[in-house]
Amino acid sequence: MGITQRLPLSREEFDSIYAKVARLTVEVLVHTEDGVLLTRRGIEPCLGYWHLPGGTVLFGERLVDAVRRVARNELDVEVEVGGQLGVIEYPSLLASGYRGWPVGLVFAARIVAGVPARTEQSAQVGYFRTLPHDVIHDQAAFIARLGLAAPAEG
Repeated sequence: MGITQRLPLSREEFDSIYAKVARLTVEVLVHTEDGVLLTRRGIEPCLGYWHLPGGTVLFGERLVDAVRRVARNELDVEVEVGGQLGVIEYPSLLASGYRGWPVGLVFAARIVAGVPARTEQSAQVGYFRTLPHDVIHDQAAFIARLGLAAPAEG
C-alpha cells in the first residue's frame, strides 16, 4: 500500500483559499476492543499531536471515497466505511493561530485489509482506551462525548 497522492493545490493556494472559507474534512474513527485508533501527526497543522486520521475532501470526491483515501494515506489500510458519527468544528485551532476553519465529518470505519502503520503523514499509530494528553482538543472532546475512550488522566 503506502500510496502517496499529489495534492491538487500548492501550499500557497491551499493557505490562500482556506484562510477565507471553511475546509470540509473527513475524520476516520476506527474503534475496536483495543480502543480508538489515533495517529501522531507527522505534518502540519498540529505536528506531533495525536488525532483521528483525517483530511480534506477533494473537489468532486464522494465522502466515502475520501474516507478510504485518508485511511490509505494515513494508516496504510483499507477500510469499510460505516455511518457518519457526527461533526467536529475546531475552535481550538483557530484560537491557537491556525488560519483555517476545518469542519470534520466523522465516519465510523472498520479495517478490512492491512495493519495500521506509520506513513509520511503519521509519525506513530496506536489504539487508546484512555486518550493521551496531546490529542487535538476538539477531537478529544468528541471522542469522550461518544464514550469511546476515557479523557486523559491527570
